[in-house]
Parts: sequence; structure tokens; C-alpha cells
Amino acid sequence: MNYIKNTINLNTGTVEQKREEIKNYFIQTYELDEKLFDLLSDKKHIFEQANRLRHPLIFYYGHTATFFINKLLAANIIQDRVNKDFESIFAIGVDEMSWDDLEESNYNWPSFEQTKAYRDTVKQIVLDLIDTMEFELPINWESPMWVILMGIEHENIHIETSSVLLRELDIKFMNQNEIFTYSNEESLTYPKNELLKVKGSEVLLEKSREKPIYYGWDNEFSFHKAKINDFEASKYLVSNGEFLEFVKEGGYNKPELFTNEGKEWLDYAQANHPTFWIKKDDEYFLREINREIPLPLNYPVDVNAYEAQAFCKYKSIKLGYEVRLPSEDEYYALYSYTNADKKESNIGLKQFNQSPVDKYKFDEFYDVVGNVWQWSITPMYPFDDFQAHPVYDDFTKPTFDDKHSLMKGGSFISLGNETLKEARYAFRRNFFQHAGFRYVKSNNEYRTKLNDNVYETDESIAQYCEFHYGEENFGVKNFCVNAVELLKPYIKDIENKKALDLGCSVGRSTYELANHFDDVVGIDFSANFINVGVKLKKYESLSFNVKKEGEIFEEKSVSLKDFNLDKIKDKVTFMQGDACNLKDIYNGYDLIFCSNLIDRLYYPQKFLDDVPNRVNDDGLLVLLSPYTWLEEYTPKENWLGGYIKDNKEISTLDTLKEKLDGFELLDTIDVPFVIKETNRKYQHTISQMSIWKKK
Repeated sequence: MNYIKNTINLNTGTVEQKREEIKNYFIQTYELDEKLFDLLSDKKHIFEQANRLRHPLIFYYGHTATFFINKLLAANIIQDRVNKDFESIFAIGVDEMSWDDLEESNYNWPSFEQTKAYRDTVKQIVLDLIDTMEFELPINWESPMWVILMGIEHENIHIETSSVLLRELDIKFMNQNEIFTYSNEESLTYPKNELLKVKGSEVLLEKSREKPIYYGWDNEFSFHKAKINDFEASKYLVSNGEFLEFVKEGGYNKPELFTNEGKEWLDYAQANHPTFWIKKDDEYFLREINREIPLPLNYPVDVNAYEAQAFCKYKSIKLGYEVRLPSEDEYYALYSYTNADKKESNIGLKQFNQSPVDKYKFDEFYDVVGNVWQWSITPMYPFDDFQAHPVYDDFTKPTFDDKHSLMKGGSFISLGNETLKEARYAFRRNFFQHAGFRYVKSNNEYRTKLNDNVYETDESIAQYCEFHYGEENFGVKNFCVNAVELLKPYIKDIENKKALDLGCSVGRSTYELANHFDDVVGIDFSANFINVGVKLKKYESLSFNVKKEGEIFEEKSVSLKDFNLDKIKDKVTFMQGDACNLKDIYNGYDLIFCSNLIDRLYYPQKFLDDVPNRVNDDGLLVLLSPYTWLEEYTPKENWLGGYIKDNKEISTLDTLKEKLDGFELLDTIDVPFVIKETNRKYQHTISQMSIWKKK
């Protein structure tokens, strides 16, 4: 089958032509994702866990559909959920973040048939939206159609990552029929690699959010420029045959070849050869996605970044000079030098497996694009003027942690945005992702580290850090500290075991509550917010840059020790979640604390219907809000107050009294706060804290 390989051009044609293109693109992606799971010999195997650091396969089958609904809700494009339970359990948990809940006892997975029926419903909703949604050309990331494209490109990513999980699954669970097209070109010989010159060049990347040609993830936009000197790169990707030399010489038994992180992985994995190699007696076989074949020495090796780096160190010793993984900019230089965009490659699912490293020629080089992804030495970092897309603000920012390395070039199964030169995908270095590598000899400088503790590109995160962990302004106390202090008379008479800080932002109130409760969970919709709380728990200190004036910033640093909170940090856990659709496991709380939350929810009534059930009898529900209702966050028909109905002013507090009929209102207290925007601009607001006791 010939698949639509490329992502949609956002500028050409008419609106109606674009609808048809996007519809065909969506159907291909959605159905291809489902077809992938036909590789299971029985659908009951979809509940198998291919990797102990991942969910069972059913999660990934449901996840891509719930993504559409959750993002369409977040963008206020639709107003109603399809299945709130599915859209909670299938929402989060794909990248080993500390807030990924992989405890299987917390999940009651639906059947395959139920999940397929859900997918069918979502499919029709998206098709109807594509047919009826109003949009203009060019489509940019302000357009509602951008959210549809976001869902499609997100599913393209998961087609690839799910194929890797299926490859990790025991072969006994797989259907080994060739329902996709294989190309069988394996050989027991392999070409000898060599270093060839790459002419230096200026790397210039510039992508406009207002007028993009193609869909792009947030990390691709804005501006990047670098000067690359001449260097040398390996003619071929490292083949299984070339890597076998490393294995035979005991490379996996030489920890000195691995980085410190790599040694930790090696100790954990106890690896003696690449994970997709299978040793039977004295022979090696290769696990492809759904079959095993004798190890093709002429195919590129599939390894993680730690193994690739170790091989480079081994190769350097052999050659007598240093070779290493290429940087991201060196990849761009090689791409331009070989006119890679004009060459044929093994990409876009023209076949369902790898190809020989000497098949697809790019001038003197091979496989500059396609076959397998190519690990780089570059950690994920932001380009100038990086901005997260508001509908998916945690696509990239959690990867600014020096634990995710960029991969370039795409693989045989890559589709859509993944096939573009400017695509920037980063994975943890222990990941397997149809990824191999080539090596370079170079004197070019390259980025080795992103300062793990500085949010140097995100003013909003820094502003919240300043707000939560800063001192008083103009005599107004720190809001989080003051709010918890004002609660003390009310919490002294209740159980102090479990508390939930819902809408915890960057976590100061979560830590303050831990001074009074045995176990506190902080939940926020934004992974980027909770990541601050996580880093404060993990690291000695955290630095952030706050705006002083114009483009002048001041670096500040905070530590839990500064506030005498380091002693209670083990009582605190941070998780990502949607306050309007929480998982069932979050219940039985003596206190639920919701700070400046309800007027930022897309459907606050759903929140009020659900959250009271999670509070213990005689427990407290505490709501703080300035009641700043804005259609930017909440559709007007979902406001709890701040409007006139039947010639009567409707206030939020009156609505709360009506809706929280199972609670007694103990008190309301005005809690002021001041947010510093610059050295000479502050925002002074008064939040009302209402304290409710469950009857």
C-alpha cells in the first residue's frame, strides 16, 4: 500500500480542498494505528505489558483517541466528553516522568471491544469537525484546524512508538503473517565504513507560527543559527556487522566505555548485546516487529543512545582519534551538503523493516534520511523565542531536562511531520525507537548540557515561581503561605492524613500543606508547572529568570531549605491531571485545596459534580478564586457566576452555595495577592477563600 508520507501543506488550494486532504490524512493515520494492533495473534494480548516501564498495550490503543477529545476540549472546540473514564485512564503515562502513574492496580482497563467502540465514536466526531469547522488558509497554530492536525501528528508518533513496543513483546503473542510489506535484502556481509568529508556551512532554521508551510511542534518554531566548520562523517550508518565487532570484543563488559548514565542503564539492563538481537547457541537473530530472522549484518544496528555513545568511545580507541555522535547542527549540515530532501529513502512505510545501509545513496553518503532514526549528541533545548502551544504546553518543555537526546532523520515507519528536516524529536537515552547512529570526526563545538534548573525561556513559569516562592510585596504576604496559615484554625479539628492540592501550579501550597498532613498530592493540568515542584524535591535548588525591564532579566534561586520545607518533602507527590476529569484513585481526602482554579476550568460544573465525592465525611473543601471569568479559559455558558440571568445578578458564591448542598459553608475570607510582572509593574488581586465542610 502507498501511504501518504508527507504532512499536509497548510497554504495551497482552497478550504474545501484542504478539508478533503486533512480528512484522507486523518483516516489513514487513525486506521493505520488500529491495523498495527492486528499484529497481535489474539486481541487478548493487548493487555500484555511489553516493557515494565510502560503501560499495557491497551493504553496506547486508547490513548491516541482520547488525545483528540482532551485537546479539543482544552481548545474549547467541543464541550462534551465522550467517556470521562476513558479520557482519564488513557490520558497520561508515556515517557517515564515521575508523574506517570504506572501502578497497574490503579487501573481497570476496558475491554478491547469497548475501546474499539470508543475509537469509532471519536473517529466520527473528528470527521464531522473536519467537514464543518470554520477555518481559513493558511492554517496556523491559532487555527482550530491546527488542533486536528496536532491529533493526527500525535498519532503518527504513536504508530511508531507502539510498533517499538510490539517489537519488545514476546514473539509468542505476535501474528507473524506479513500484513505489511517486507523487503528481504539481508546479507551476512556488510560494507566497510569510512569517514568522508562534509563541507561546513551556516545552519539557519526559521519557522513562522503565523504562516507555517507545514504543521510543526512547538520546538521547531522561531529562530536558530549556527556556523559549522568542515568535519567528517561516517559514510554509512553503523551496521549490525560493524557493531558486532564491539559485541565480540566485550564492549558491554567494559563499563569504562559508557557514560555515568550509561553505566546505570547497563547495570539495570544487564545487556550483553543490542536488545533486538537474540542469541541462540552461538548465532544471532534479529527481532523485527513481528518476526525473527538471522541477523542481517548489512542492516543498521538498533540501539539506545548509551550504546551508541559507548560504541563511539570504542571506535575512537580503535582509530586512534576521537569520533562521537553528530550534533543536531552537524546533521543539518550533512543534510544540506547531500541535498537530502531530493533523494529517495526508506521512510514513510514503503516497507515494514529496515534496509541495507548501502542501498539508499545520498551523493557519497547513505541513509542521511530514513531507515532508522539517528541519535545525536545534542540534548533537547529551546530555540530562540520558544513558546509552548497553549493546547499542548507539555509536549516539549518536560524534555528540557538533559535526559532527552535529539534524534534526526526518521525511520522506515516515520510519517508526516516526522519526515521533515526540521522535525525535532527527543527521547530518553535508554529508549529504543528504531534508532541507530552514524559517527563523526569533528572539531565543531556542540551543546552538551541544558542547565537543568533554569527555566530561562519561559517567563510564565518564572513568574509563577516568583509568585509561589517569593517574599511579600507592598505588605501583602506570600499568597500560598498566607492561605494555608489562614486555614489552620479549621484543619485542627479534622483528620490530618490525606490532602489534595488541586491546581497546585508550581507547588508551594502543596509543600506548605505537608506541614499539617501526612500525605499530600499536588495535581495540575500542566506538566510544566508540576515539574517545578518535582525539581525542588529532587535538587538542592532551582533557578529561574524573572523580568526586570524589557529584555533584561534577573536570575533568582530557591530551595526548599530556604523555607524549612526540606524536612517534609517526602510527604509530597506531584501528578499531572485534569481537575474536570480526575482518575478514580484520587479519593478519600480530609482536605481538598483548590487555589485560583475554578475560574480557569473549561467546565467548572463537572468539577463541582465530581470533587465533593472525593472528600471524606467531615472533611474540608477549600476554594480560592478571584472569580475572573474569561471566555479564553471557560466558555461563557459554563461560567458559575459573573453574569445576569432573568434580570438577576448571578454571583459565583451563590452558585457554589446552591451546588454544594452536601456541604456547610464555614467561612469566607479575602486573601490578597500580588504578582510581580516587572520591577515596576505588579498585579494586585483579592481572592475569596470559601471553606466548606462535608456534612
